[in-house]
Amino acid sequence: MAKNNLLTEELNYIGGSKTPTHLHLCTYTPTAVESHDGDTIDDILPHFKSGAMHWIQVHGLKDTEEVRKVCQHFNIGFLTEQDILNSLHLTKIEEHDAYNVVILKLLSPSGESDEYQPQQLCVVQGENYLLTFTENDTDFFDEIYTAIKDNVLNIRSRSSDFLLSVILNSVMTNFMSIISEMEDRLEDLEERLLSPEMEDPTIGDLHAYRRNYRLIKKCVLPLKEQITKLFHSGNSRLLHKANHPFFSDVNDHLQFVLQTLEGCRDLLEALVDMILSGNDRRMNGIMKQLTVVSTIFIPLTFLSGIWGMNFRVMPELEWEYGYLYAWGLMLMTAVGVCIYIRRKKWY
Repeated sequence: MAKNNLLTEELNYIGGSKTPTHLHLCTYTPTAVESHDGDTIDDILPHFKSGAMHWIQVHGLKDTEEVRKVCQHFNIGFLTEQDILNSLHLTKIEEHDAYNVVILKLLSPSGESDEYQPQQLCVVQGENYLLTFTENDTDFFDEIYTAIKDNVLNIRSRSSDFLLSVILNSVMTNFMSIISEMEDRLEDLEERLLSPEMEDPTIGDLHAYRRNYRLIKKCVLPLKEQITKLFHSGNSRLLHKANHPFFSDVNDHLQFVLQTLEGCRDLLEALVDMILSGNDRRMNGIMKQLTVVSTIFIPLTFLSGIWGMNFRVMPELEWEYGYLYAWGLMLMTAVGVCIYIRRKKWY
């Protein structure tokens, strides 16, 4: 039974990751970038610099006490700490006086299957810092770190909300890649259904796509309403008007994902209908063949039943060519039934 989280001060990690908690610090100024690793917040605090931007990546949430220390150092509230440690938390964007919180999901391939495994990503953005919390080690941020080192788009001279927009854009790009690939595969399945030379897919072939569709929808749909908080926020100290176009770009990508997702839903429904219709057609064809065979043999069964009656006195018993006559009548009857069915275009 779920417990009321407001009746306890204890923090618990809700998730299945066994990754040990460790931290990675990226400190940058317009002229320099430094990177440091540590197991605790105390290991990386000496590398903090005045006037620099600090991006702390926290990988692994098993050590709840260490997560608490990181949050307490930046004066992050207890409810946000609970949200960070809850891997089942719904996607949301939340504004506070001194920081903003974004909780969403990252999707990565699950082994060799066509399904994806969700991992929670929590981003806390403050005035001169940005914290990212993930359940496992991930190479998702490598491209962003490279962009910081190369100072792409003058990123090292920009505020923390620009880094937030870059991370959100990377998440949306990841979803765009996944949903576009899924759409292409569904279109391939549709071509298989419409091509007589290919083996028809089955309902089982669609199960993985249906699960992926529900997973992606659960991850991105809440952002449809909440993304506007990043455009119309009155907290100008953390979300600068100059960076609104970058958040608009995030919104554009989100709209693309949602529209493509809607297209995938329509494709899935159409494929299910086509597969079921194909199964019905095949079943109707089988039933039609059985019906034709039954129709041909019904009069033959009737004739054989008459001559098979066990009566001593019957007119045909003494016929010299009665056997041949019976066979001829039955063949003529069968041929006549076939011609009648063909002329009626029943088969």
